[in-house]
Amino acid sequence: MRSTPSADLTARARILQAAVRRFAQDGTGAPLRTIAADAGVSAGLILHHFGSRERLREACDEHVLVQIHDAKTELLTDEASGGGATLLVQLAQIEGYAASVGYVLRVLQSGGPRQRAFVDAVVADAVDYLRRGEAAGLVRPSRFPQERARMMVEQSLGSLLLQLPAQQEHLDLEELPRWLRDYSLLVLGPALELYTEPLLTDRSMLDAFLATLPPDEGAGP
Repeated sequence: MRSTPSADLTARARILQAAVRRFAQDGTGAPLRTIAADAGVSAGLILHHFGSRERLREACDEHVLVQIHDAKTELLTDEASGGGATLLVQLAQIEGYAASVGYVLRVLQSGGPRQRAFVDAVVADAVDYLRRGEAAGLVRPSRFPQERARMMVEQSLGSLLLQLPAQQEHLDLEELPRWLRDYSLLVLGPALELYTEPLLTDRSMLDAFLATLPPDEGAGP
């Protein structure tokens, strides 16, 4: 494989960062020339690196998905502190996730096949990092690993879509970090409580549901 000069990698990284921010701010229809201006490159260089707007969007999707996966994996495999230390570090750095959160919002707002593919990718990642958390002893195994991952992802993304003040055409990324911190502080307590100390005081409803399943489903204690 032909090696890529470091200058090209730097330009590509700048374009990708600028695209995530611009798509978050103005929606996924933001002009390539505006992204190019943000990155300090020509629109032609964007096409050189990515080939088309669609390929640039795909690269943005992949970039944000990697960020989500890496952050969640780090959190759920932190055996030394049970995830506590990593949670505090990530919370302290949460403003740095603002552009990616805004981008996720725009993907959700866009609907259609791209939205479905993105959510499916987040779910697949969740299955992976929850499995890693199980191996690390920080996450309980599930009878329904795929379904559990999808429920958690859809609850999280649905809450974001409902709460994030970005129904307007332009999203203010200067204001979003403050909102994101406030929102995280609002939801983290009840979310962690729910995941750590189950809402229901006994398993009667779970047992009733499991009794309705065929013998080969819902196996486990």
